[in-house]
Amino acid sequence: MDRNGGFTKFRWICTVIGLIFSVADIGSDLLVSVQYFKEGESIWFALTLSFIIIASLCTHVFSYVWFKDDRENEELPKACLVMVHLLQLGFFTRYFKLLKASFKSVWLQDFEPNSRTLHLFGLAADLSMLRLLETFLESVPQLILQLYIVLQHQHASVMQYISMVVSFLNVAWTTVDYWRCLRRSLPNTMEMPSGFPTAVYLLYKVLTISARILSLTLLIMLHFYSILAMVLIWLVGTVWAHVIKTEFCTSLCLEYFYRGIAGFILIFTFFNLQGKKTALPMTVYYIISTLLNLSAPVLLFLFKPMTLGSEFFLPVMAFVMVANAMGLVFLVLYYTTLHPRINRIPDEVDAPGFSLRETFTVTRMNRFLNI
Repeated sequence: MDRNGGFTKFRWICTVIGLIFSVADIGSDLLVSVQYFKEGESIWFALTLSFIIIASLCTHVFSYVWFKDDRENEELPKACLVMVHLLQLGFFTRYFKLLKASFKSVWLQDFEPNSRTLHLFGLAADLSMLRLLETFLESVPQLILQLYIVLQHQHASVMQYISMVVSFLNVAWTTVDYWRCLRRSLPNTMEMPSGFPTAVYLLYKVLTISARILSLTLLIMLHFYSILAMVLIWLVGTVWAHVIKTEFCTSLCLEYFYRGIAGFILIFTFFNLQGKKTALPMTVYYIISTLLNLSAPVLLFLFKPMTLGSEFFLPVMAFVMVANAMGLVFLVLYYTTLHPRINRIPDEVDAPGFSLRETFTVTRMNRFLNI
């Protein structure tokens, strides 16, 4: 999506790829849950399925509210809109709507007016936000769960490995796609160039998130009650969101819900909740994150020394340390030399061809999880 042009073929293809990853991720996780059910592993079945359901419910709450806020439900009767989201089809309805709306201008070379381009831009922005929520509420917890089952219980199957690989690819794709869409959405920021800067940012996120996922898995292997440590991190992130008074939602109740979800995402990676320069919070976050990542294998060794003889312990410990260190190196490289600088802030409300609906969508994304 080119801010100065239109919704490009590359952007359209990326949307299709994102849809494929979403379907493959949910489908593989459902197949794993069915496998657990057939094997009589009721707890693993329930946990795997619950992550899918909870993530879907959370994302559809925001999807429905955004449809109402943007008054786009005029295309569908209210009863149909409610039914679509109750059936958990709102996510895919947005995909269909975006692909259908952009097909004519992309593939038939039918150039649309600026207001139409901005409308497509708003649809893509909303979809990228919902995909990010779904990814960190479903894909990342699934990775931790499946890794725990494989490492702790030595229960591995081809379907489990497929599910983990697809979830990992979905996390990587969604994170970078959201980041690029965010850069294009904010009127006071430069668009991110492709190539090396994108690769560096991807490596920073993927490596730090991977180290985090593995360290949390080791922590749970230490004792199941170690999950309380994750709850504590979630509480800290949620309280921080309350302290800085995020203003993302149109209702106070939904705002509290959003802050809770933001706190959950902060368990795994850093996002800017303020939309401002946050060098200090990011530094503090990754210092604490690094200490926790390195302490997990050390604690597992001290309190469960028998794990030292297992096949996984040394490779996993080495990966956590190397991935965390390399991820931080790429973080510093990106933000010191490759991060786009801020442009002059235009008056987007009075800009030619800029409607209130697009202004509202950009404002919403500006108040969402920033980079």
